[in-house]
Amino acid sequence: MKSIAYGTLQIDTALYDFIGNEVLPDTGISVEAFWNGFETAVLDFGPRNIQLLRKRDVFQSQLDMWYKNHQKTFNQEEHIAFLKEIGYYLDEKEPFEITAGMMDPEISDSAAPQLVVPADNARYALNAANARWGSLLDALYGTDVIEDTEPYEKRFAYNPKRGEKVFEFVYAFLDRIFPLNSGSYADVEAFRLEGNALTAQCLGGNDVSLREPEKWVGYTGERCEPSSLLFQNNGLHVEIRLDRNGAIGQTNLAGIQDIILESALSVIQDCEDSVAAVDTEDKIRIYRHWLGMMKGDLSVSFEHKTQTIVRALNPDKTFYSKDGTPFVLKGRALLLVRNVGLHMMSSCVTCNEKPIAEGLLDAFVTALCALHDLKKESRLRNSVAANIYIVKPKCHGPEEISYVNEVFARVEEVLGLPAYTIKMGIMDEERRTSINLLECIRRAKERIFFVNTGFLDRTGDEIHSCMEYGPVLPKEEMKQSVWLKAYENRNVDIALESGFALHAQIGKGMWTMPDAMQKMLTQKIAHPLAGATTAWVPSPTAATLHALHYHDVNVFKKLEEIRTRKIACVEDILTPPLLDRTLSREEVMQEVENNVQSILGYVVRWVEQGIGCSKVPDIHNIELMEDRATLRISSQHLANWLHHGIIDEKEVKEILEKMARVVDVQNAHDPKYRPMAPHFGKSIAFQAACELIFKGRSQPNGYTEFILHVKRKEVKQALPE
Repeated sequence: MKSIAYGTLQIDTALYDFIGNEVLPDTGISVEAFWNGFETAVLDFGPRNIQLLRKRDVFQSQLDMWYKNHQKTFNQEEHIAFLKEIGYYLDEKEPFEITAGMMDPEISDSAAPQLVVPADNARYALNAANARWGSLLDALYGTDVIEDTEPYEKRFAYNPKRGEKVFEFVYAFLDRIFPLNSGSYADVEAFRLEGNALTAQCLGGNDVSLREPEKWVGYTGERCEPSSLLFQNNGLHVEIRLDRNGAIGQTNLAGIQDIILESALSVIQDCEDSVAAVDTEDKIRIYRHWLGMMKGDLSVSFEHKTQTIVRALNPDKTFYSKDGTPFVLKGRALLLVRNVGLHMMSSCVTCNEKPIAEGLLDAFVTALCALHDLKKESRLRNSVAANIYIVKPKCHGPEEISYVNEVFARVEEVLGLPAYTIKMGIMDEERRTSINLLECIRRAKERIFFVNTGFLDRTGDEIHSCMEYGPVLPKEEMKQSVWLKAYENRNVDIALESGFALHAQIGKGMWTMPDAMQKMLTQKIAHPLAGATTAWVPSPTAATLHALHYHDVNVFKKLEEIRTRKIACVEDILTPPLLDRTLSREEVMQEVENNVQSILGYVVRWVEQGIGCSKVPDIHNIELMEDRATLRISSQHLANWLHHGIIDEKEVKEILEKMARVVDVQNAHDPKYRPMAPHFGKSIAFQAACELIFKGRSQPNGYTEFILHVKRKEVKQALPE
């Protein structure tokens, strides 16, 4: 790479120019001040970063030895005593409550879906930012929530029969959440505004009022003929749009054209697991998109059905209150950004000829980009509370949280920001964080804004942590295991104990089946019922549908109930999910083939095309949302079964070749796709998948990034200029 020497640093010229020409202008920070501050931070924090990573390796070596020596004599008391003796599990200190300053209301006062989107795709990033409001009619009509059978099937043209089914669902929702004093919304012929009240004129000439009139909060258009009605329930808004001349409105008794739900109140723009960023070019693309979001000027154009569509950030929405006073609601989700973990190194900048910790680069650059939002005075600001929200993944225990806390403080100092402007989101996805969660939160109590569980990464770390103890359960069975239930419950318990309610977010993990929306509606209500003030969804459509759950469940009341239960115990979390029976040959092959197919389907796109998050068909051709977290659990699961002789290397190699052919067929429609079969030895993607499995035991904490990055760089280097 072409680079610029700056003290002890060598900075990729493209990155240096991007920061100097695109990011720093209008921030009030000079090029010299930024790079001087950054160099000092690298020199101060870089060695500590390396030291913390070495400590992880030491702990893993100690775990390996202990589990190997106690395979047949495992005793939980001895187990916990050992973990405390080596400093892996710390005693909890006195109770405390978080003291982080004022949060945006999307964080502190609301319970709603959270959308996670790869920041390297501008179109997806904008769609996510605009997913604060979503059409319920579209979400129902276009998904499997409505049966796709005659006469309700989806067609090229609008199917009125399917539309009737959509409205059946909508009327049931409105009747349940905003009930009339009598009758149903299905019987409403017109809505009237009379004084400060909303009246529905129903069939037969009856005028009916709302059972809870306070839930109607505003309107647009003229009072004599409103164009929309705004309602509120559990802190979330619902807009009924009216247009008797509209394509849908002219077919509806009341002239309802659409139902718009406030959906994803917050969005994580992801620089980590859902992207494939292996060099300066990739990192600049991500940073440039985040910069455009923070400036408010990001836009992208694309072709759709012979039309050129321009996507940009939505404006705010103006309504009138009951007395006619105008008020504004934000038109976009609150944007958070997820940086990379401590284990990632970047050659975009080197220090004394060694790659620096990529997390340091992420922290400085993403915060620098966010300065543009903090300096705005228009309504298109992201954070009205003047915060920068950074999600920090894959931290192992309190010491690493303290390190990140100090890094953020240094960023604030260099950028001239008030202390604790940068708020920290903690991903509770590593074993050492889970069992020490209270102490982790304590170390970040002045800046923490959320704590989130993640089944996939957490399970990957669980498998790797107790790799030497024995073979683990099949993946699906792990969801019912003792440790996982305790982990999910304790996350909420500890958050409540440390004062999260009505202050910070308590989050739950991703719904990984983006096309199974009927199933999501049935199952994902479990997250708000478990006390999650937010839970992850993979798309704007999923956000709109998941928002229904937050109307049905008042999460803050649910948290008051949960507060009275006994706190889930660490002993349960530290119960390894070991296989407790002999599996049949059929069960083994089904599990292995499913894991192998998942790995190949994801890795081939990551390595060959640089796609970090995508819908990957499973062995049954059901598309699942895959990112590096799903890859981590699948590769670690296979490494564990190989190590303990559930299956041997020869069988896995045969299955890899068999499933590679399946994946090739599944991707045959993609003109950019390069088949893995029959020349497996020449396929870099196939070789990457093999290494992830056969070298899985030796990968630090079971992470997949190291192998993926090497293989992706091989592909990029082989591409023509």
